[in-house]
Amino acid sequence: MSEVEFIPSSYTDYPKEAKVGWRSPSNIALVKYWGKKPNQIPANPSISFTLSNCATTTSVTFKKLDEQVAHWSFEFLFEGAPKEDFKPKIETFFGRIEKYVPFLKEYHLVIESSNSFPHSSGIASSASGMSALALCIVDFESAIDQTMTSDFLKKKASFLARLGSGSACRSIEGPLVEWGEHKNIIGSDDLVGISYPYQIHDIFRKYRDTILLVDKGEKTVSSTAGHSLMEGHPFAENRFKQAHANLNSLKEILQTGDLKRFVELVESEALTLHAVMMTGQPYYILMKPNTLRIIESIWKFRKATGLNICFTLDAGANVHLLYPDSESVEVKTFIADELSKYCQNGQYINDHVGEGAAKYI
Repeated sequence: MSEVEFIPSSYTDYPKEAKVGWRSPSNIALVKYWGKKPNQIPANPSISFTLSNCATTTSVTFKKLDEQVAHWSFEFLFEGAPKEDFKPKIETFFGRIEKYVPFLKEYHLVIESSNSFPHSSGIASSASGMSALALCIVDFESAIDQTMTSDFLKKKASFLARLGSGSACRSIEGPLVEWGEHKNIIGSDDLVGISYPYQIHDIFRKYRDTILLVDKGEKTVSSTAGHSLMEGHPFAENRFKQAHANLNSLKEILQTGDLKRFVELVESEALTLHAVMMTGQPYYILMKPNTLRIIESIWKFRKATGLNICFTLDAGANVHLLYPDSESVEVKTFIADELSKYCQNGQYINDHVGEGAAKYI
């Protein structure tokens, strides 16, 4: 795949005004992406569950300007109010995607966005936010270029979303999305996320994810800064090899529904992610004391019951509790009785594997 295929030919018809809207979910990586090369290229491939309830809803109103502007003209409202501190990230995003959507400077954009979950707390808000915005932009482009197919729309949206936030390219489709070139995964590419192309056991299509909100505040270290610390990390190359090997192992696990191996691999990946954070230079810790208390409680409960619950972590303190739908009754009781006390204000979000983004305007 080449970036060239996403550069459009000239447009002939510019609508005076239009409004589009998409709801795009977050995702939770099973094999983690950590570290990147220039131009938002991942240092290793990854795979994630697409979520359902944790999502960003974004609409964009496009109003034709009298003449093209030298810089981008836009307003950004987050949950109904202007959010000036978000604008620099959007400007950076527009700068990266300009040659792929050159019509942007012909319009004034009113971007309105809201989350169903706390922003910047380790639930991949940049993934859902950037993918929703990318989908709105490409959807509008499809009105200018009516030869665009729905498949190409999603492919280009994934390509653009990656340039805003790497993991955002995994939030377009579902239930499992792979991103990053891997020799044993057909169609895998560093430029876009792809729907996992191999057989998935039914048990994984209804998987549950309860996000235990240990800390709803801003992370002390951004994901962008964290990725950069993989450059020169003493364990980086072995970590990247491990990710490739784990994707190989997952292929059989996902096909057979081997939950014991799934639990082992997913938890190892989560702990490895935080281990590389703690062993870099500078080093840092995003887990909180209650993160560890939850992990210890999960291990104790799993040993006592034989149930197939496991945890994973993103780059934050919150814990994603993964479990089969068939075990949800027992697990939800465990969450309410035992794990909720470790959550900030007792709060958690019940979610499940979803099918990807959806257009609503």
